[in-house]
Amino acid sequence: MQISGAQMVIEALIREGVDTVFGYPGGAIMNVYDEIYKQDKFEHILTRHEQAAIHAAEGYAKASGKVGVAMVTSGPGFTNAVTGLADAYMDSIPLVVISGQVPMSLIGTDAFQEIDAVGISRSCTKHNYLVTSAKDLPRILKEAFYIAASGRPGPVHVDIPKDVTAEIAEFDYDFAVELETYKPTTKGNPRQIKKAMLAIAEAKRPLFYLGGGVINANAAYEVRDLVHKTGIPAVETFMARGTLRYDDELLISMLGMHGSYAANMAMSETDLIIALGARFDDRVTGKLSEFAKHAKVIHVDIDPASISKLVNADFPIVGDVKNVVEEMLRLVDCIKPQKYEPWRETIKNFDALHPLTFHEDSERIKPQWVIKRVGELLGDDANISTDVGQHQMWTAQFYPFTRPRQFISSGGLGTMGFGFPAAMGVKAATPDKISINFTGDGSILMNIQELMTTVEKKLPVINIILNNNFLGMVRQWQTLFYEKRHSETDLSMQPDFVKLAEAFGGIGYRVETKEEFDAALQDAVKQNKVAIIDVVVERFENVLPMVPAGGSLFNMMLLERKEK
Repeated sequence: MQISGAQMVIEALIREGVDTVFGYPGGAIMNVYDEIYKQDKFEHILTRHEQAAIHAAEGYAKASGKVGVAMVTSGPGFTNAVTGLADAYMDSIPLVVISGQVPMSLIGTDAFQEIDAVGISRSCTKHNYLVTSAKDLPRILKEAFYIAASGRPGPVHVDIPKDVTAEIAEFDYDFAVELETYKPTTKGNPRQIKKAMLAIAEAKRPLFYLGGGVINANAAYEVRDLVHKTGIPAVETFMARGTLRYDDELLISMLGMHGSYAANMAMSETDLIIALGARFDDRVTGKLSEFAKHAKVIHVDIDPASISKLVNADFPIVGDVKNVVEEMLRLVDCIKPQKYEPWRETIKNFDALHPLTFHEDSERIKPQWVIKRVGELLGDDANISTDVGQHQMWTAQFYPFTRPRQFISSGGLGTMGFGFPAAMGVKAATPDKISINFTGDGSILMNIQELMTTVEKKLPVINIILNNNFLGMVRQWQTLFYEKRHSETDLSMQPDFVKLAEAFGGIGYRVETKEEFDAALQDAVKQNKVAIIDVVVERFENVLPMVPAGGSLFNMMLLERKEK
């Protein structure tokens, strides 16, 4: 069928089963938006900023497991979107981001709202395209969705000049994608898997190291099965929270810079790391030369470039985590769980020595209490998004996650302003769950304009601000490492968040006691509207444990014991 390039974009989205698109129109993408107006097969959610559109698509993708889709215009429309692309690239989130571009004849002339979008996005996308002819659009769009979702997931950028969206050409979408230079290995090498299982059987102190790739591969339940059948303890990275239930006896906790004492000590004492979908990043390893010095390493990852990139793998296995774990389960009989009982007891002793906890306060609200309380009141009924900072780490430490894709946050890039639009995308993807965004008084203002989007589209996100009048994490570092020189981190001057929420058409609460918090949360859930709960918390609370930057994982700054 002969249709315009703009019509091809719409038809491709429909064929790919897209039900939600986030975006912001402009001149270069106007032909596509004209076709959006004419269709009724998917919903378009107009965000109030392009960065928020990408973060919303990320939240949608993380919560649903589908490819998230966003559209922006050329020039500043695209440059506003770059932070979202970089965030998705760091966290391996499948996105297709379509941008408008000036007409082909104007490219390179410094035309109005022209920018080299493909050049800019090259370093922060899995792949990108500049479409020069409408006849190429069906192939490019189908490849974009395939590349975004296959192998190690990631964002794909498609830049379409305005005249290409107006050009008429043949639309054919009934073909299989075949890319000569892109063929992800999804099945692990059987001999390597067998060697790895024998190494596990011989180990005395093995440890599962679970990364975000487990979530991306939809392998959490297979991993749970493997952990339970082997009886081997497990640590999770920040991105893997929810792989095991919070109350699983074999889950130690999160490891890394703000991981628990038991998790970090277990990693330091293990003799065999079983890394599944993890990349050994600096926030997990600390000082590389001191990381798990006595351990051999089994490393399973779909991205061959990640294996032995930072820590040498003795048993490298390239493949999809779900497929590899299923093969491991077929060989699990060679492992005797009772063999690891002394190792499990050692880890219990680590936990008893320095449990992951905080000092309660009968009068002032501690931020950790708020997170635990939300877990007590909402638990599995909520999906949890966060912005970036202290509140993010406390959420990872203290929320009782029960399932994969329950926790949505910005990991590798650490993007303040991520949480609110992401929670909006999460709500669009999972309307049956309560969408909570834990945020700080710094982060919330970075995309506060999305109050308008959520009110208009009736996406009732509950934003819980842990308000300490500080850029909390930077203040913590300044306190600990810069002799308390709190340079430009005091946020005592701030808006009335209650009035701000109300001005956009939402509801707001100011909370100073635990009783007020319970009442506010319960009312916000009942009202089913966009809400801000502004919680006054202890100003100088620190996130602990903490491994100082560049320090060894076993040298942690710990919570001081409270005298009885």
